[in-house]
Amino acid sequence: MDLLPSAHLDTFARDHLPPPEQWPDLLLGAPLPRYPHRLNCGTELLDASAERFGPDRPCLRMPGGEVWSYEELRAASDRVARVLVEDLGVVPGNRVLLRGPNSPWLVASWFAVMKAGAVAVTVLAAHRPRELAVICRIARVRHALCDTGSLDDLEKAEVPGLRTAVFGGEGPRDLTRLAQRKPDRFPAVATSADDVALIAFTSGTTGVPKGCMHFHRDVLAIADTFSARVLRPLPSDVFAGSPPLGFTFGLGGLVVFPLRAGASTLLLERAGAERLLEAVTRHRVSVLFTAPTAYRAMLGSLEGGGYDISSLRRCVSAGENLSAATWHAWRKRTGIELINGIGATEMLHIFISAADAAIRPGATGVPVPGYQARIVDASGEELPDGQPGLLAVRGPTGCRYLADDRQRDYVRDGWNLTGDTYIRDADGYFTFVARADDMIISAGHNIAAPEVEEALCRHPDVREVAVVGVPDPDRGRIAKAYVVLRDGVPHDGETARRLREFAKGEMVPYKCPREIEFLDALPRTPTGKLQRFLLRDLQ
Repeated sequence: MDLLPSAHLDTFARDHLPPPEQWPDLLLGAPLPRYPHRLNCGTELLDASAERFGPDRPCLRMPGGEVWSYEELRAASDRVARVLVEDLGVVPGNRVLLRGPNSPWLVASWFAVMKAGAVAVTVLAAHRPRELAVICRIARVRHALCDTGSLDDLEKAEVPGLRTAVFGGEGPRDLTRLAQRKPDRFPAVATSADDVALIAFTSGTTGVPKGCMHFHRDVLAIADTFSARVLRPLPSDVFAGSPPLGFTFGLGGLVVFPLRAGASTLLLERAGAERLLEAVTRHRVSVLFTAPTAYRAMLGSLEGGGYDISSLRRCVSAGENLSAATWHAWRKRTGIELINGIGATEMLHIFISAADAAIRPGATGVPVPGYQARIVDASGEELPDGQPGLLAVRGPTGCRYLADDRQRDYVRDGWNLTGDTYIRDADGYFTFVARADDMIISAGHNIAAPEVEEALCRHPDVREVAVVGVPDPDRGRIAKAYVVLRDGVPHDGETARRLREFAKGEMVPYKCPREIEFLDALPRTPTGKLQRFLLRDLQ
């Protein structure tokens, strides 16, 4: 497709978009509004929302009770934008690394990058020096805004020519002090609707990380589809959650969605199960974003009482498959029906989901308004309902890797192939089967690891479980279960025997794990996503 004239002086991002024939088909009609050709998502989300809902409305909340209004965030972001341009020499199109835990100054920095017409590369506070060096090399990053507590590893990355401003410290050159000396108005760059706004990197845990480029209109599109049409937030809502802003799940759920709706968001640097429950109780959180693992952990903490979660009205689950058992257990304990969803860094946020009366426990849902989905075979041919295959999706957002040959694998015939195996039923509901690489072929049988996991999780002694395929001389591969037991249950052969017998009563014998190993905890990402590849590496 033809791109609008760019406002970027540094054209690196646009120059390294995939060739047009490798782009996904983009659906830019209804329910999306007609975005203007000149569009800056930073001013639209912040300045326009402040004007629409009121500048004195609460915007950012901190655990200690401090609250920034929309006007205070606008002024802070404009001042930081001036630091970027006047002190660091940032020009439109430069990539700016953002690093630190979820905090008001990280949010202000993100908006400042948008307003300066630069490209945000938000990374995790947990990224190590080698990972940071690779990301900066791929995106050719030469500027950074970094929380003082996250600076050490960034310095160890030894990024050539990197100009860094640090925030959260006490020195006179701290970003917050530099910003205080600046006027609180900055004339935002009139970026094109399809100028690159951000580069979101995949985890890179199984290879070289991939940078996913998203436009200014993409940032608004996820708010105007999933958030507006499925989540349906209110200006009175208080958002909170566990995902870092370095993940698009967190950026959408904790910044884009609440600000588009005129709501406020509680920013937590640490967000384990008990901290989330404490936050909901103290700050009357009404919209929660986290992974199924966290919901299961919160159920355990709720058993002891002491938490008032009556303010919750929307709970979104993504990052890994939400089992029907977890859905039912959460509703039974809280009365709230979890909103399941599947998203991807390549798609920016959630594209299949369901809420309220449309929810079917165990199913992910239906395509979010504005998106289309189908099930295809390895050659891209659409499969009939009821037959498992690869999930293909298209909509207003889509995969655009930064100068990466893997674009050809993710986008085929205009559809984004997410790497998930799904089934669509006759009513159009999509149900997760497994990640494509989590299907275990054992003696000619197909075994979906999540199905085995869900069966074992129904045993009262099991806290959580992960299943992977391991080599076997007779069967090619067999299913092996790594199990985390509830406190006090012995890690011995008798427990393993009882679990195998239980599994045989839940599913056909060939699906049952032939090996069981007990662990104290499963390896997970900071957002709670299971890292099965680390378990495979144990073999």
